[in-house]
Amino acid sequence: MMEGFGTFGTGLGFGVLSLSMVAILVWSFIWKGLGLWHAAKRKESWWFIAMLLINTAGILEIIYLFAIAKVKREELFK
Repeated sequence: MMEGFGTFGTGLGFGVLSLSMVAILVWSFIWKGLGLWHAAKRKESWWFIAMLLINTAGILEIIYLFAIAKVKREELFK
């Protein structure tokens, strides 16, 4: 009845949908970490709390980093 329910695409249990979800999770994790790091360094607790609680797949974090905090690419990992 529910045969193949967990398999999307390849039939191996780890298909295209699963790969894209992993990619989105990694992307979001990287940007969230960078956003939280810079908000903490700048002592911006409201931005820190917002980024911690709201999941936007990295969009809020990117807006914060480049539009609000005006962090340059060279300074992202410092």
